Amino acid sequence: MSRKGSKQRSSSATAMCTLCGALAGPYGADRRRAFYGCDACGLIFADPDAHLDTAQERAVYDLHENDPADVRYRAFLARLVTPLLEYLDPGMEGLDFGSGPGPTLSLMLAEAGMHVAIYDPYYAPDVTVLDRRYDFVTCTEVVEHFNHPARDWPRLAGLLRPGGWLGVMTRMAVGRDEFRAWQYKNDPTHVSFYSPRVFHWLAQRLGLRLQRIEADVVLMQRPVAGGG
Repeated sequence: MSRKGSKQRSSSATAMCTLCGALAGPYGADRRRAFYGCDACGLIFADPDAHLDTAQERAVYDLHENDPADVRYRAFLARLVTPLLEYLDPGMEGLDFGSGPGPTLSLMLAEAGMHVAIYDPYYAPDVTVLDRRYDFVTCTEVVEHFNHPARDWPRLAGLLRPGGWLGVMTRMAVGRDEFRAWQYKNDPTHVSFYSPRVFHWLAQRLGLRLQRIEADVVLMQRPVAGGG
């Protein structure tokens, strides 16, 4: 039952999953968008017809204040950096994919002895860095912004050298009963929502080894050819 005075966006019966292409049913709705849940891969996604255009996205991103000197922001990113460093050696080469307006994670990894390039479609749009392969790729608070996850996830995996690591940070999706009150979905640039089930699906499809899922941090590795 809806709250008094609230109006929810009506949703179609089905929509094509933006990750696996299967038909997905309604998962919830708010005043602006309908959301769908895919039974095949587990992805929850916003109605593609409600996606922002690039200018609208950029306006939202420009509001972010990511200060490399902010101790609290560094502590937030350390939730990914700390476990990832357990698998890396000094001197390794990496890419921070979706580095944002104030690149910080790349600085933290450089402080640990890594060589890190950055890419962001709005703030560091040098696409030549996407023509290389890396020992590790980080993607913090980015994959929820993927409008086309069926395209973007293979691109991420393709940046890894054999034995390379993909480190992802995103908030794990909640169940249907909690979804309506879930604040994470309210950011209009958040369009794709993941659960451990989705990451298991992704690892299998992308040929990666799922090493760790803890809270909102996921680590996956590209196996070395002929390895166990």
